[in-house]
Amino acid sequence: MSTKNKKQFGVWMDSHHAIIVGKENNEDEAFVALGTVDNPGSSSNSSENAANNQEIGLTHKFFKEIAAIMPNIDEVHVTGTGQIQEQFIHFLADTPQYKNAVSTTSTSNKMPAEQLIAFISEHFN
Repeated sequence: MSTKNKKQFGVWMDSHHAIIVGKENNEDEAFVALGTVDNPGSSSNSSENAANNQEIGLTHKFFKEIAAIMPNIDEVHVTGTGQIQEQFIHFLADTPQYKNAVSTTSTSNKMPAEQLIAFISEHFN
């Protein structure tokens, strides 16, 4: 499979926000912003156990919403702050639809969509 036909995506994420870039169809050469996903985080709870369970559920929902924007991934590069990228890579590896995707990560400061598009374009070229 040539590089031009691979479904390549890039994600900048922290624990509360994600920007997804990719090619709208395989013939397009340019990466574009495909969408953003927000994770509001858990609200206050009466117990630490309930708060932890809610946080796990919200994070899983956050990951599912990101993955829904990227159908049939061949390659994905995830960048951002914190450890959330590693958790997202593990989520993809544990999901049958995405388990064969090639995943790479890096760490970067928050960047706007235009800067992410340039970063991901350079990464895949």
